[in-house]
Amino acid sequence: MRASLLRLAESVSKAPLNLTEASAMLYPPLPLYRRLLRSHRNLPTDMRALGDDYVKSEFRRHREVTNPVYIMGFLSQWKMYLDQMPSDPHVKFAGQRLDPTVFEKMSSEQLGQLYELMHAAKDVWKPIRTEEGEEGKP
Repeated sequence: MRASLLRLAESVSKAPLNLTEASAMLYPPLPLYRRLLRSHRNLPTDMRALGDDYVKSEFRRHREVTNPVYIMGFLSQWKMYLDQMPSDPHVKFAGQRLDPTVFEKMSSEQLGQLYELMHAAKDVWKPIRTEEGEEGKP
């Protein structure tokens, strides 16, 4: 999969990036981390465990990053994820397809992580066979 230079130069969102507005909307890392873990409380148990583990590992991996632009991107992507999470425990969480422009901009390491996450999610949500041979969801 080859991405063109024009595609790589495009912004993920269509609106121009205003750094003062973006930083006003972002949470500092620790409050964002806490809000993410709290938002997972409304998910089913297996999905919550998977989400919590992933959030914890990503924040651990990026603990030592010093590049401010990279930090802004990291925090803004997690904030967008947080905004998509349902705040009401009675609302069922429905995922969203990945935007092709975001997919094309990913590094090989990010694509590898996405692939591992896909398989982990499939393992969690495999149908369970009952004694009568019917398939049911966990």
